[in-house]
Amino acid sequence: MLENGFISGDEAQLAKKETLKIRSQSRENLVHAEFAAEMVRQAMVSQYGDEAYTRGLTVITSLVSSEQQAAYKALRDGVMAYDARQRYRGPEASIELPTQKAARDDAIDEILIEHPDNGDLLSAVVLTATSSKVVVVRQDGEAIEITGNGLRAAASGLAAKTSPEIQIKPGAVIRLVKGDDKEWRISQLPEVESAFVAMDPRSGAVRALVGGFDFQKNKFNHAAQAWRQPGSSFKPFIYSAALEKGLSPATVVNDAPMYFSAGQTGGKSWEPKNYDGRFEGPMSVRRALAKSKNLVSVRVMQLVGPENAQAWVTRFGFQADRHPPYLTMALGAGTVTPLQMAAGYSVFANGGYRAPPSLIMRVVEQRGRVLYQAPTTVMTPENRAIDERNAFIVNSLLQEVTRTGTAARAQSKLKRGDLFGKTGTTNDSVDAWFVGYQPSLVAAAWVGYDVPRNLGSRETGGGLSLPIWIDFMSQALKDVPVADYKVPPGIIRVGGEWYFEEFGPGRGVSGLGLNDPWPGSLAEEDRGLNAPPPATVEDRRSILDLFRN
Repeated sequence: MLENGFISGDEAQLAKKETLKIRSQSRENLVHAEFAAEMVRQAMVSQYGDEAYTRGLTVITSLVSSEQQAAYKALRDGVMAYDARQRYRGPEASIELPTQKAARDDAIDEILIEHPDNGDLLSAVVLTATSSKVVVVRQDGEAIEITGNGLRAAASGLAAKTSPEIQIKPGAVIRLVKGDDKEWRISQLPEVESAFVAMDPRSGAVRALVGGFDFQKNKFNHAAQAWRQPGSSFKPFIYSAALEKGLSPATVVNDAPMYFSAGQTGGKSWEPKNYDGRFEGPMSVRRALAKSKNLVSVRVMQLVGPENAQAWVTRFGFQADRHPPYLTMALGAGTVTPLQMAAGYSVFANGGYRAPPSLIMRVVEQRGRVLYQAPTTVMTPENRAIDERNAFIVNSLLQEVTRTGTAARAQSKLKRGDLFGKTGTTNDSVDAWFVGYQPSLVAAAWVGYDVPRNLGSRETGGGLSLPIWIDFMSQALKDVPVADYKVPPGIIRVGGEWYFEEFGPGRGVSGLGLNDPWPGSLAEEDRGLNAPPPATVEDRRSILDLFRN
């Protein structure tokens, strides 16, 4: 500054005498919003070109720092919990440790620069390793001992006879994490990815967005860019369409085997299955969605019609061409992004209004002129997507999912009844979802591999994504009062169940598939395990009478 004439010699001398104070931000208070910041940067460049960098623009986003921090932590904790159940994949790299201390320190510094810390996953170089103790060193020269339970995750790498690629030996670069008990343990960078997005259904404002495990490791924004199959988390949109055809929560649908020939599908033959491979016979729509019964959903889709369903889902912001009009749409065979799913569920949460997600609230020029101001609400007549009655009954069904269904853990953990949502697990457990809401906040959680592959035979949306959602909501809803939806006009309650007034008992669809054969196409050896005795005509009538009453 002195050389360029910005300050005088006296000012330069005074500046040199000042004590340098370094103000650092603690790891705990750091708000990780890298994916959202990149979305804002791209939007500004798209709108203003290169002037976005020189015009002195101030962009105010809708993110809530406490919720963004909670989302980041919940996602990382969920991914790490999953990875802890996977096999140890071995060190990230390995070097020869020089015998001279100075050379050894230089070699350690160089390799750790190439493998920087990843949040609370710290990198270190192994100095000594046995089956009972590993000593590592960090870049600052700190030596750390790991013993006991801290070695459990990497036990295969410390075994006497192990493959060279996973062996932990001197010079190996490994990861450490400090547990809740303040003890160090060996860990590893996860391979699986995840995304989380939360938004206000009343305005579309995005309140938290995490596009992946770590922005520096993988800059692909899974929240906005990952097109994945939603599985059963897509079913509520099909049930919403069916309500307009006379379906009600009390409609009895047969959870029985189905078979479609190649001639019927126009391609390969198809025999849909439930997740657990079992069939339970006639049941109410309410119970079927709570238990996520695939066969019931396919029969509901037959009632709606694939073309009608394809048109209906566009009301929620989904693209028709990504949801081909086939029966498989009922099981979430199309493709969506987590951001789309959050926006889609917002329609149910806000009483039927389409809620396009909005991250940028205001753009202000250098001199204070406002260039853009986001609307404060989406709940206007022109944004009406579905009837309020439709949203109310779907809310009732999704509340049952969090009470007694595949997401019952939500209400049991959070201890509040105003929770609604749906789990989703695709074929071969490739994608795991949970999308849910409280009337003031919607959130979608997804877990999967970038190159799609099986997450594990026992891994589901309820086991992988729901815990992330619960951890986030436990913070975001801490001071939010319990809310409920008012019963809209045109809804009646008969026998403890909700109906559209014009589709009350005896006037709507009372049953689906009740005359279908049982057990149909099951293999002989499976029939005794999966199938109850065939229902007689009298049985079916008594079941129908039960639900009518």
